[in-house]
Amino acid sequence: MTERKQFRLPDVGEGLTEADIVTWRVKPGDQVTINQVIVEIETAKAVVELPSPYEGVVAQLLVDEGQSVDVGTPIIAVDTPGPDSPIKNNKMVPADPVPAAPERQPVLVGYGVRTATTSRRPRKTTPMVPGAAPAAVTGPPTAPAPATATPVNLGPTATAVRDKNGGGRALAKPPVRKLARDLGVDLSQLSGTGPAGSITRDDIQQAAAQPVTGAASQPAAGPLGAIQPVPAAGARPREERVPVRGVRKHTAEAVTGSAFTAPHVTEFLEVDVTGTMEALARLRALPEFDGVRISPLLFVARALLVATARHPMINSSWDAAAQEIVVRHYVNLGFAAATDRGLLVPNIKEAQALSLPGLARAFADLASTARDGRCSLAELTGGTITITNVGVFGVDAGTPILTPGEAAILAFGRIRKAPWVHDDQLAVRQVTTLSLSFDHRIVDGELGSAVLRDVGQMLEDPVRMLAWA
Repeated sequence: MTERKQFRLPDVGEGLTEADIVTWRVKPGDQVTINQVIVEIETAKAVVELPSPYEGVVAQLLVDEGQSVDVGTPIIAVDTPGPDSPIKNNKMVPADPVPAAPERQPVLVGYGVRTATTSRRPRKTTPMVPGAAPAAVTGPPTAPAPATATPVNLGPTATAVRDKNGGGRALAKPPVRKLARDLGVDLSQLSGTGPAGSITRDDIQQAAAQPVTGAASQPAAGPLGAIQPVPAAGARPREERVPVRGVRKHTAEAVTGSAFTAPHVTEFLEVDVTGTMEALARLRALPEFDGVRISPLLFVARALLVATARHPMINSSWDAAAQEIVVRHYVNLGFAAATDRGLLVPNIKEAQALSLPGLARAFADLASTARDGRCSLAELTGGTITITNVGVFGVDAGTPILTPGEAAILAFGRIRKAPWVHDDQLAVRQVTTLSLSFDHRIVDGELGSAVLRDVGQMLEDPVRMLAWA
């Protein structure tokens, strides 16, 4: 005799209150074993794989891909062969219903923990098509209708699980699948142009730009019953709505809180980095850096590490509750990484203790992990000071916003050739702009200027990094 059991969305150990269902790895009728990965969820920080707490047959998927659910919500039902209970000692598998927490404590993307009250946004029970009227919600959500053969705009619950030839699952990374759901693109109708035929962001965006066909192109009644005009063939919709959730939602909350909590001051310094570029070329030829891709950011990071050792107060935080400044004598060096899921700020633990080749490898490994959406929670929390490289976007300078819980963030602009007075002669040199934002409650103008000046001088003459270390 079988027993039907429900697996509830667990707290994966970060103060999680909700998550998005990214990809189901199983379907009704599948046999599952204990600890078999059954679903990928997207939290405020990373894509996390959840294992099954039961052995048996999948009876029902209770939540659709793309849907946001609260911790404690049943997400899958499994028919088990006996009265076996879930793994009691596994934090990932709660055996009992999870009570509602009185306070919301989401962990933000590289931003630590913030306490706030929780509020639920309305559920979308019907995928929206540009020009269509919103469906009224009069009762509990009902099961979605089966997906049709319409090639695009099938909505977030109709993501394809078979490729267009009737084979296995369409090959695409979780961030690409998320983009497809957000833009209403059916993966099963696409041929991937990426490695091994995988579907890329460009494939999704090109499909989304195609004119809407089928039922979605029919005139629809507006909120007051008026017929909405149909765009001409090939025309782009006048408006587009992008759901704010996951990393983007929590990043928005974090930077808004930072901007209106810590009094920001930003200073700028233009620097001749010709010496750094020459040193970089020499490093690339050394066997210690064989197989490691290094960039000027490595020297910026090393210079900032030396500057924090000389001026420890720049590597601190403001404890409002205790009315204390916490000065850290270790550096968990964060760096902003633009990914398909949004802005992530992983950090290199104990960066001050790494050799230059070790720091280069840590940057390369963590950047790759961030781009793949596989950063661990530990890698995304606990940062003490941050670097953001706006130069990779072709930008000279910017005013970076502090990572909450940190006293300073350094922005590094693009390196460009410019006329410069060098050895009392006008010459063409390689120049960049540094921007240092700092919390004026902790860092005054003298300290902020000293840190920025030291970093600039070390980039002008990298030998200073050895002399001052």
